Amino acid sequence: MAFVLSLLMALVLVSYGPGGSLGCDLSQNHVLVGRKNLRLLGQMRRLSPRFCLQDRKDFAFPQEMVEGGQLQEAQAISVLHEMLQQTFNLFHTERSSAAWDTTLLEQLCTGLHQQLDDLDACLGQVMGEEDSALGRTGPTLAVKRYFQGIHVYLQEKEYSDCAWEIVRLEIMRSFSSATSLQERLMKDGDPNSP
Repeated sequence: MAFVLSLLMALVLVSYGPGGSLGCDLSQNHVLVGRKNLRLLGQMRRLSPRFCLQDRKDFAFPQEMVEGGQLQEAQAISVLHEMLQQTFNLFHTERSSAAWDTTLLEQLCTGLHQQLDDLDACLGQVMGEEDSALGRTGPTLAVKRYFQGIHVYLQEKEYSDCAWEIVRLEIMRSFSSATSLQERLMKDGDPNSP
């Protein structure tokens, strides 16, 4: 669990750090919100994953597509935005409210919303008219399908506590899997990078 948390923290810091090269200027507050969201996800744990082994599932995160070297900057930002948006949608439901501590859940949703607002500004800066279909194709569509599978899983498991715990862990893994995409964006945008 500590490894997953450290990877998610790296994603947040690399993605939104002061030296970030996502084609836009994100505030220092954005970094602090990302750190807080990471802590909140960790604090939301209610069950030991050992008790939920029978509920494990491979959600088939589109890792190769998301981490692939062919992604342009606008595509990468679109994928990151979609991951945040889908995570917000997942945790901002009546069913989610029944599963998690309300205070932690509200704080997480508020933080995700703040990050989405910041990333919306980035999307506007890097995407032109020709990129308007970006959210309906390729990697962004794969992320949407991935989250659709998570929603179906929760329905099939009748939103059980174990199902929510498995999903919470999966969300943390999916964010950490995007770390290499973030690192590539940073490297591509850094003129001092080899």
